[in-house]
Amino acid sequence: MQATEKVVEASPESVSDVTLAISNFSTLLPESWQPYWEQVQSIPFLGFILLIVLGYLVAKIGVIIISKSLTQITKRTQSHVDDHLIQILKRPLFLTLFFFFMGMAIKTVGMASGIESSLIRVLASILAFTWMMRGFKVLNLLLDTLSGFKGKYEMIQPKTIPLFDLIGKILLIAMGSYALLIIWGIDPTAWLASAGVIGIAVGFAAKDTLANLFSGFFIIADTPYKVGDFVNLDSGERGMVTQVGMRSTRLLTRDDIEITIPNNVIGNAKIINESSGRWEKSRVRVKVGAAYGSDVNQVCAVLQKVAEDHPEVVEDPAPRVRMREFGASSLDFELLAWIPAPVLRGRIRHELHMQVYEAFNEAGIEIPYAKQDIYIKEFPGTELPKKNS
Repeated sequence: MQATEKVVEASPESVSDVTLAISNFSTLLPESWQPYWEQVQSIPFLGFILLIVLGYLVAKIGVIIISKSLTQITKRTQSHVDDHLIQILKRPLFLTLFFFFMGMAIKTVGMASGIESSLIRVLASILAFTWMMRGFKVLNLLLDTLSGFKGKYEMIQPKTIPLFDLIGKILLIAMGSYALLIIWGIDPTAWLASAGVIGIAVGFAAKDTLANLFSGFFIIADTPYKVGDFVNLDSGERGMVTQVGMRSTRLLTRDDIEITIPNNVIGNAKIINESSGRWEKSRVRVKVGAAYGSDVNQVCAVLQKVAEDHPEVVEDPAPRVRMREFGASSLDFELLAWIPAPVLRGRIRHELHMQVYEAFNEAGIEIPYAKQDIYIKEFPGTELPKKNS
């Protein structure tokens, strides 16, 4: 036992607590059992076998009890996520309990201090690696579940899952690597400093790519637009959003030309989303002039009927006509009509203009146009005829 205590004192802090608990296993037993335990320790191989068997049984029973208890709690929920989570965690829980008893069995054999400590570190390393791998499965399960909740977790969508998956795996690998360094008594400070320097270098080398990635993340999180929206940018681009990726956004213009815009650019641009607002409906304006002397009530009625007769002008909100001003040569009116989607604006405005022109002709309403009369007083180099005296 003295040799064992020396090994515990010489071992790193990461393993010393576990080793101390293993070596003091006898203190965890009832006093009536301690004499029997001392007799078992006198035969190292017998103690090793008994502890292995006992560890297996305790691990099996412990996992069954824990899983049954958690299952009773999760029955109250409608989701099956918690059931899958229990299934994922069964194996690491079993190995945690079993390896604890296996460590005690190794201490019972009485190996050399170096071999004994190395074996315990190997068990702890396997355990840390197992938890890390199970963490990957838990991460995938949570991301798949959260991405299925519509409207609750807007940041987690099918297109953002790769980013969250990458960040989560990097964190899990970092924690697992840190645990392994601690287990084997390696100071992680130098490694962390080196990783920081490498991270800064990579950040400077790929700053444009990282800027696009982060901008894409915040665009998806903030959702100023989505696939299918019709948007206008302050740089003049106008079209329908066909894809919102982590690096770029794609617009399909009315000329059927696809434009790819880096997210870093579009994230800092002024965006007019014509498909957003209270609804997707959009308003079109048709400006027309009537000659002075026209019946203004008749003009309003004709324009109103043109809008109401068009099959793609919506009834709610109802179309309306407004007289805007007294122009230089005409009475200026404006027809305001709502259409189902902004992508239809060009065609419907064309049809409304043609129908307004035909309706004005039928109603005898004149559409004036600017006219200029030029009077020539004299031509250069010519003389006016003199009057006879």
